[in-house]
Amino acid sequence: MSILPRKRNAEFGVFGGCRQPYREREIMLKIIAEKINGTRKRVAQAIKDRDAAFIQELAMRQAEVSATAWLDVNAGTAPQREPDDLVWLVETVQAVVDKPLALDSANPAALKAAIGAVKQKPLINSISLEPGRLDVYPIVAENKCPAVALAMDEKGIPKTKEERVEIVGRILARTRPMGIADEDLYFDPLAMTIATGQENALLFFDTVREIKQNFPEVHITCGLSNISFGMPARSFINRIFLALSMEAGMDCAICDPNNQDIQTTILATDLLLGRDRHCLSFTRAFRAGIFGKSG
Repeated sequence: MSILPRKRNAEFGVFGGCRQPYREREIMLKIIAEKINGTRKRVAQAIKDRDAAFIQELAMRQAEVSATAWLDVNAGTAPQREPDDLVWLVETVQAVVDKPLALDSANPAALKAAIGAVKQKPLINSISLEPGRLDVYPIVAENKCPAVALAMDEKGIPKTKEERVEIVGRILARTRPMGIADEDLYFDPLAMTIATGQENALLFFDTVREIKQNFPEVHITCGLSNISFGMPARSFINRIFLALSMEAGMDCAICDPNNQDIQTTILATDLLLGRDRHCLSFTRAFRAGIFGKSG
């Protein structure tokens, strides 16, 4: 069965490496900060060694960016170790920042342990229709958490827009009866690298538009750098992909919030899409030095 079609407040903040505060408008694109991830060699070593200082430095740098809505924490360790490791990450990060966390795991035991340690309602990353993730749905519902939802099922990643949108409907057929609101779901249509298919970006944009047309209350996210995997000059690809994805309807991205190219692309795209009233955010960011000496 599938369902048939049918913000953060402004604040004083630091965008990127600039230390001068300026008032931002309501953030149009939220960032899930990606760097505390145990699949990264240096982070994995820090988790193993319980190197709190290294993890906390990553957390503080990402948290100082106003567009960061959640700090992703992913232990990436063996299932039997993951509950302890994820709780350690949660406690270590929360000791120095007050941003909400995204608990990045498909392990129910690890998620339950980590939810018991969080100080604020977390984002769960992630649910899907894969058999190994079905036990995560009750955790999301019981704790009334927002969640990332991957547009994939037991067959893997769908090849077409129609299949991905159909999976979104099937996920909503599960979440709605459980009391999970559409607006609490951040669907990832799964951006695949352009290196293996020249139509992959177009497929992503078309899928985003179709999802938003059929299910307007849901949010859209993705792992931003996936699109450029295996390509040279990746930062250029990522920047244009981000802008085009925002135009299509994406309102959240999993990325490095400290990347200045990402920061300036968000500001310029919001400006050109008419979302920056009187161009205030863009001009204030420029005066604060976020664009460096460019322009």
